[in-house]
Amino acid sequence: MISLNPKTVQIVLTLYIAFVFLQSLFFKFTYSPETAYIFATLDAWAAGFGFSGLFVPPGIFNAYVIGSAELVASSLLVAGLVLSLPLLGIAGAALAVAVISGAIFFHLFTPLGVEVFDDGGLLFAMACGVWLAGVSLLWLNRSIIIELWARHVA
Repeated sequence: MISLNPKTVQIVLTLYIAFVFLQSLFFKFTYSPETAYIFATLDAWAAGFGFSGLFVPPGIFNAYVIGSAELVASSLLVAGLVLSLPLLGIAGAALAVAVISGAIFFHLFTPLGVEVFDDGGLLFAMACGVWLAGVSLLWLNRSIIIELWARHVA
């Protein structure tokens, strides 16, 4: 039976999240045609509920804001790993889960759908991978999280 070192697992999960988030920054920060399509689709959907402008600049959930949150999450994750500061990694994992939960929701429950730009669902699959990796990092650090929570409520 293969036994995986928890530290190695954390490194792999951290690098996966950072890779997915950082490689997407070019598309978000240049407002590529794919990014423009995604966020325009979401904005049109939100407009149907009276929230036009939410997903396009200067809306609070535009590509630049989401990209910045992904950059912060990646930075916290990598800094936590490199500096051996688990609290930074936990904060990065929590932010990654929050951001990607929104992405998964919008893929599943809006006209955006699972397949975007004929990608065969790759973008959605990577989002699910980031969510699983982030939740796994939080689970692997649960003793630290529980200790912090206990100190907070005491």
